[in-house]
Amino acid sequence: MAMLQTLDRGLKALFFIANSENGKSVAELANELEIDRAVAYRIANTLEHNGLVSRKMGGRLFLGASIVGLESSFEPQLRQLVRPLLKELAQKTNATAFMTIAQDEEGVAISVCEPDTALLRVGYKVGSRHPINMGAAGIAILAARPETAADRPEICEARKAGYSITRGALQKGAVGVARALSRIERNTGPFEASIGVVAMEDLDIDNAVSSVLNCVQKTDHLLSN
Repeated sequence: MAMLQTLDRGLKALFFIANSENGKSVAELANELEIDRAVAYRIANTLEHNGLVSRKMGGRLFLGASIVGLESSFEPQLRQLVRPLLKELAQKTNATAFMTIAQDEEGVAISVCEPDTALLRVGYKVGSRHPINMGAAGIAILAARPETAADRPEICEARKAGYSITRGALQKGAVGVARALSRIERNTGPFEASIGVVAMEDLDIDNAVSSVLNCVQKTDHLLSN
């Protein structure tokens, strides 16, 4: 695979600087990238010129303000990338498909797709919020976190199975199935999300589970490339 060496070094420099609370010196950057200090200075100057890093505390390198702009664009672009997969999931399961993210102690739906043929639809839409310990979406996210002594039985069950199933948790008669995406580390903290489906009592659980797992696998692959 052909790569631009300078760009590759610049991106590695950003990740290196991002992973330190105390910033990095140019000397440390040169050592990490195994390059001359003069080259490291040029990389740092280029990143600083574009607002991606800033110099503080005796010239140490920290992430710059332009990173915030990139960060704020992550979720809108993610929604666009995942929407075709959610649409396919909704059609395969004849259920409402969703992506939910963790925000503090809540789960928030950031993308929702309805099937074309469903007669009864669940009241789940973009922006819907619920406690993260309720509903298949939130429990799937909690199950992907490290195990704790305070974990409720449904979280332990979801961790063991690799997916969560809930019945009537957020709406009477609704059945939900969800699995967490691979955790993404960001400068503002981890990005935690799940994909799943929710429908009324006639949901085909076996089909829903296999379809959700397949959708999550495709999404993880999409985000890792």
